[in-house]
Amino acid sequence: MRYRGVLWDMDGTVLDTLEDLAAAVNVSLRRFSLPEASMEAVRAGLGNGAAHLISCVCPEARQEEVLAFYKPWYDAHCNIRTRPYPGVLPLMERLRARGVKQAIISNKPDPAVQELAKSYFPGLLDSAVGESPSVRRKPNPDAVLAAVEQMGLTVADCVYIGDTEVDLATAKNAGMACIAVSWGFRSREQLLAAGAAQLAATAGELEQLLE
Repeated sequence: MRYRGVLWDMDGTVLDTLEDLAAAVNVSLRRFSLPEASMEAVRAGLGNGAAHLISCVCPEARQEEVLAFYKPWYDAHCNIRTRPYPGVLPLMERLRARGVKQAIISNKPDPAVQELAKSYFPGLLDSAVGESPSVRRKPNPDAVLAAVEQMGLTVADCVYIGDTEVDLATAKNAGMACIAVSWGFRSREQLLAAGAAQLAATAGELEQLLE
């Protein structure tokens, strides 16, 4: 194994959260009598945190009130249609069995990150870090560096795995190796255009790259 630690992005990398995110967006838009957003519009807006997502689907004059409603509603309804991507949990279990430390990194608010981590990854994680007043959202490296410290490792020991251009930038800003995956919220072509040097289309391909 090339790495002592693996840091996973959450949305679009280990968990398919798109349906719950889209539902939360559209409940919020309907609350203020605004037109609903398509699934593709929500997908395109993901990766830079809740404020950016709402800015992509909502008129500027209404964004503040929609966002204020969206955040607690999503926190309370973040685990209805969410599910792991095929092969990811077994891979995480194999890594754990080999003594590799693992963390979840997300631009979600930290309460939602902790709830989903507890639900889907019991016994698999050494750290889970979401956005909070003390942790700036990606592509700032705050969450990555906090997780590395919590795992007792160094940046050189670890690899970051993600599915968007934001994840590639986050790894670069942290000075960490990165593997992109194309099963999430961005296509292979988009990831290559964003500078992905290593790219996996399946959990099996990812495991080979980790070796």
